[in-house]
Amino acid sequence: NKPSMGQLEKAGVKTPLHFLREIRLERMKDMVKSVEENGKKGIALGETKIFIGDTIQPNLVFKKGDFIDAAGISKGKGFQGVVKRHGFAGGPKTHGQSDRHRAPGSMGQTTTPGRVYRGKRMAGRMGTERVTIQNLEVIEVREDGIKVKGLIPGHKESLIEVRTSII
Repeated sequence: NKPSMGQLEKAGVKTPLHFLREIRLERMKDMVKSVEENGKKGIALGETKIFIGDTIQPNLVFKKGDFIDAAGISKGKGFQGVVKRHGFAGGPKTHGQSDRHRAPGSMGQTTTPGRVYRGKRMAGRMGTERVTIQNLEVIEVREDGIKVKGLIPGHKESLIEVRTSII
């Protein structure tokens, strides 16, 4: 929108961005110092200075052998039953059961409380939620990206937030 474009223009970003995300550096308080040069505000990470509107390259923050946390939106699976969504066992295949193989079974009690509790595990939409994978090892660091050992959440071309591991 126009207010965001004005802020980006003031920061010196010329092209519209596909993603715009704020990253807080609270865990790195002792390493980060505020700096100001030529009227531009920024931070100093060791000897490197980063100003508002600059692109942060992965090789400034990470190195081979580091451990990271990767967060993103998981792949959407659509409407799924309780067997796939919550790992229910399902009903028996024999003894007169003809259509209850993947059904959830009994839902609630009798007269008291006379309802199904909120939050009961049932069929519904699965996936498309924020997931964080912790302690992924960095194998390779380049100027345009990093290579990690393990799986990261989300589909191809999705936004992944990468942070130094908290553990």
